[in-house]
Amino acid sequence: MKKLMAKDILVKDYETISPEASVKAAAKLIFNGKARKTGYKPFGVMVVDDTGRLCGMVSMYDILYHLRPPFLNYEVESFSIWKGELEVYTDHFKDLKVEQIMSAPVITVSSDDDLMVVIDRMIKKKSRRLPVVDNDKIVGIVYLSDVFYHLCRTWLKD
Repeated sequence: MKKLMAKDILVKDYETISPEASVKAAAKLIFNGKARKTGYKPFGVMVVDDTGRLCGMVSMYDILYHLRPPFLNYEVESFSIWKGELEVYTDHFKDLKVEQIMSAPVITVSSDDDLMVVIDRMIKKKSRRLPVVDNDKIVGIVYLSDVFYHLCRTWLKD
């Protein structure tokens, strides 16, 4: 099997968003995301400041987490009976900015990192995506599904 590096499987076609953008704008970017050649759509967007530096990530998970009523974060048991109106909770997104819900700091890899480094970081941090950053510049992003696809494409050829 050919030695794979992050640069061999990174995706260069990715979306970014400003920390000052609305959560609705982030949701729209994720919802309308283009499918990659592996058939998967992105689940998140990189958040960059005015200088283009990575300052966070916003994902479907972040949006759905903040959509829930805050008291659910403190309940021991799961919330099994929902009697509320979803619109009440989506309304509070009108004034929320990406920086208020984004995940930060961001775990990254460099383009020359071995694929095992990428896999190890993804597994340990339970991350579905890792921005690839060289010298403080974003050069791409690696998705868990693409890592799996590239491994299986070679491994399952037999």
